[in-house]
Amino acid sequence: MHLDKIQLINFKNYKSLQFDFNGKVNGIVGSNGCGKTNLLDAIHYLSFCKSYFSGQDIFSIKFDEELFAIHGVFSNPELNTIDKISCTYKKGARKVMKSNGKEYERLSDHIGRYPLIMVSPYDNDIINGGSELRRKFFDVIISQFDKEYLYQLISYQKLIMQRNAVLKQCNETRNYDTSLIQIFDNQLIPLGYSIFEKRKAFIAEILPIFKNYYSQLSGNQEEVDIVYESGLEKCSFEEGLKSTSQVDFRLGFTNFGVHKDDYLFYIGSDKPIKRFGSQGQQKSFSLALKLSQFDYIFSKTKRKPILLLDDIFDKLDPKRIAHLLDLAGQKFFGQVFISDTDKNRLHQILNEYHIEHTLYDINTQKMI
Repeated sequence: MHLDKIQLINFKNYKSLQFDFNGKVNGIVGSNGCGKTNLLDAIHYLSFCKSYFSGQDIFSIKFDEELFAIHGVFSNPELNTIDKISCTYKKGARKVMKSNGKEYERLSDHIGRYPLIMVSPYDNDIINGGSELRRKFFDVIISQFDKEYLYQLISYQKLIMQRNAVLKQCNETRNYDTSLIQIFDNQLIPLGYSIFEKRKAFIAEILPIFKNYYSQLSGNQEEVDIVYESGLEKCSFEEGLKSTSQVDFRLGFTNFGVHKDDYLFYIGSDKPIKRFGSQGQQKSFSLALKLSQFDYIFSKTKRKPILLLDDIFDKLDPKRIAHLLDLAGQKFFGQVFISDTDKNRLHQILNEYHIEHTLYDINTQKMI
């Protein structure tokens, strides 16, 4: 499976853009600020129906325009299929995703059809940011191969929003309607248990893969670990909601549940990598996460995710770049997109690893 064509209309800095890609390695080159990352983000839209960088679609519309459109053509040589995917968004309207001209009833129905992984300079945020970023990262992986998990997660999040709205209203009116809250709890509890079990099983599966990649990147210098932390390990969902009920009413939001889960990252025996890891160790950790994500999704779906490597030559050290390119040279990956400011450097490096590739110049909007 790979992306053959892309067309952008009023997307971020592009008035219009159209490229045909090869199914192997595609180099995206151009000066700083010309839109290389924006092109990769457009590809991300075609896979996940949203931007990798922003949660609001309005920021993806070109300045002074009313809408954006992204059109892509995916092919699967093994199945001899071709799919035309489009994503459009107009100010004040809802986002529309179409497959071969037919609109999806739910955007979530599209997730997982075209697996994709982005390696970005901002990946260390997974380590140094809040728990929400880590939950989101792992939820995205699981959702690409487990539709039931995705739908349960969406339902759970909607119920939490509704429960919080009622709690806020109760707080403002001083009328604590426990019977109404119980209606939400009865729906939340089975969903929460299922999400918890799936997350726990997922970490147990991916952890050995992750540790292997970190060992390769670090030269087997130290041990690392990922620990899934959930309130459901300490008490039942029912007990947890009951114990925080007074706090919920007072603060106006739900303080217990799988939406509060976290993934703890350790280096050495028990040292949080956020506090004790060097910059190099953190880069190895985040890159190992992405490589294990690729490996895991491929093992589950039997499809190699599209890999987007954004600005890796300026942000990663030579050792980690060499490991990535060595895997690409061994044809471990499927279709790859690499952005760089220096076309000569990119061409030379890819040739050194005997990697067949095509370069695309964003400034001229032409294939080199």
